[in-house]
Amino acid sequence: MVGLLGLLALTGCAAPASGRPSVVVTTNILGDITRQIAGDEAEVTVLMRPGADPHSFGISAPQAARIEQADLIVYNGLGLEENVLRHVAAARDAGVPALAVAERADPLTYASDDLAGRPDPHFWTDPTRVRTGARLIAEQLIEHVEGVDAAAVRANAARYDTQLDDLTRWMTDRFDAIPEQRRNLVTNHHVFGYLAQRFGFRVIGAVIPSGTTLASPSAADLKSLATAIEQAKVPAIFADSSQPDRLAQALRNESHVDVRVLPLFSESLTEEGRGAATYLQMMRANTTTIADGLGAPTSASTSTPTSTPASTPDPARS
Repeated sequence: MVGLLGLLALTGCAAPASGRPSVVVTTNILGDITRQIAGDEAEVTVLMRPGADPHSFGISAPQAARIEQADLIVYNGLGLEENVLRHVAAARDAGVPALAVAERADPLTYASDDLAGRPDPHFWTDPTRVRTGARLIAEQLIEHVEGVDAAAVRANAARYDTQLDDLTRWMTDRFDAIPEQRRNLVTNHHVFGYLAQRFGFRVIGAVIPSGTTLASPSAADLKSLATAIEQAKVPAIFADSSQPDRLAQALRNESHVDVRVLPLFSESLTEEGRGAATYLQMMRANTTTIADGLGAPTSASTSTPTSTPASTPDPARS
C-alpha cells in the first residue's frame, strides 16, 4: 500500500482529498481552464505534464486507473490526445461522464490539401471558443459531479468568462494594429486555424503539413512552402516552444529570404515562471510575439514590452 501511494504521488495522481469529487483532465490547457471553473469544489487531476506534446504524451497505469475512477473526464477530443483517447473511451463506455470540449465548440475543418475536410482539434487558439468550452465544463460539473456547490461553480465560471472576454478584446486591439498585407502565418504545423479565422489572418502554410507534430515534411513540402513565403514576404516563422525548431530553421535556409524563427506556446502550458503557466498567460504571450513578429507597431497602451514570451505578465495573477 505504501508503495502504491508513493507511485501515485510521483505521477501526479495522488488520491483526491476526502469528500471532494474527482475530475480528470487530459491536456494541461484544459486542466488550467477546468481548475478555474471548479475552484475548491473538486480535485482536478491533469494527465499531461507542462511542456509535453498532446499528440504523443502517454500515461502511467495509475493515471489510467484514475480515469476509470473519475466523477468526470474533461478531454479535448477530435483525435488530439492520440495515446490517451482509448483510455477515455473505455471509461466512458463503463459509465464515467466525459466531455469532449473541442467537439462541442463549433469545430473547424482543415483547409489545406493534405488535411482538407478533417476536423481541427486546436480550438483553444480562439478565446471565444474557449468561453464556450468553459461554460460547457461548468455545466458538466453541475450536472454530473455530485457534491459540488452549483452556485460556487457558476460564480467561478462568470469570473473566468469576464477574464476571457477581456483577453479577446485585448488580442483584437493588438492584431488590428498589424497591417493587412502582413497578416500571414507560417507555423511548425497546422495549429492556428482558429486564431486565423477569429482575428483575420491568412495561414500561408506549415513546416509540417499535418495537424500533428508526429508527421514529417518532405523536401517537396519545404520547397513549396518556401516559395509561398517568398511570394508573401513573410517576415517570421512561428515554431512551438516545446518542439525543436530545426524544421523551421531548415525551411528558413531553403527559402533564401531573411526570415526569423520565433517561439510560440501553441499546444502546452509551461512550468510556473516560464512564460505560459496559465491559458491567459499563454495567449497574451503568443499575441505579443505574433504582433511584434509581423511588424505591428508597439505602444504602451496595447502591449507589454518584452524580449521573450516568458516575460509577458498574466493579468489573472496580478
